[in-house]
Amino acid sequence: MLCSVRLSEPGTATISKAIGGNVLDPKKKHPMVMPDGTVIKTVVHLNQVIDHPRMEIGDFTYFGHLEELSDYASYLAPFLFPLSPERLVIGKFCQIAHGVRIITSSANHSMRGFSTYPFNNFRMSKQTTLEEIQAMFQVSAPKGDTVIGNDVWIGMEGVVMPGVTIGDGAIVGARSIVAKDVAPYSIVTGNPAKPARQRFDDEVIASLLQIRWWDWPTELIESNLEAITGANISALQKAAAEV
Repeated sequence: MLCSVRLSEPGTATISKAIGGNVLDPKKKHPMVMPDGTVIKTVVHLNQVIDHPRMEIGDFTYFGHLEELSDYASYLAPFLFPLSPERLVIGKFCQIAHGVRIITSSANHSMRGFSTYPFNNFRMSKQTTLEEIQAMFQVSAPKGDTVIGNDVWIGMEGVVMPGVTIGDGAIVGARSIVAKDVAPYSIVTGNPAKPARQRFDDEVIASLLQIRWWDWPTELIESNLEAITGANISALQKAAAEV
């Protein structure tokens, strides 16, 4: 991530309050623009490039893929279809790295019979009804919605499996495969992903989940960036009391 810094005392640095005068804008398709005006087209605000009936994506959540895509929904969640019974819900201010894939329930095959082969997928015709297609999604015992909280960072080529909930502020390590729910403000890594550590102590986590700074007006977030990025919980609590 690129940012501007200013020195406040010898040996210390903080994020500048104004980076060229630009402010956060959730309506930008490409939110990263270099000082010379170069638009980084491989970074996109996901809710500005995805319009899918089974996806809900919060403001400022971005996908930093290493190439431009023509269909971000199909890449990110390739097995979530307009008729799928499940949803993919992603909160605000999430950071999704190159190659991340989210596998939803509609990818599953039925394991009740002798074969897992999806025969009916290849036997559709002009006579196949909407009800018959919807019934095909039910044979695999759907695991429900996949929910990713707010301010979640999913590292490069991470995979999220069906029906998982990832809590606010969690971090998923690169190439980790998340098959179980992830607690808020925890770090998980590996295959299958397992807890590595908790980011903050229980008291701080409880305060952050109550404060929910990501729901604040953009102007208030901007004015409290040093507290957010500097882990100053007392300053955030003070700001929250004035909301």
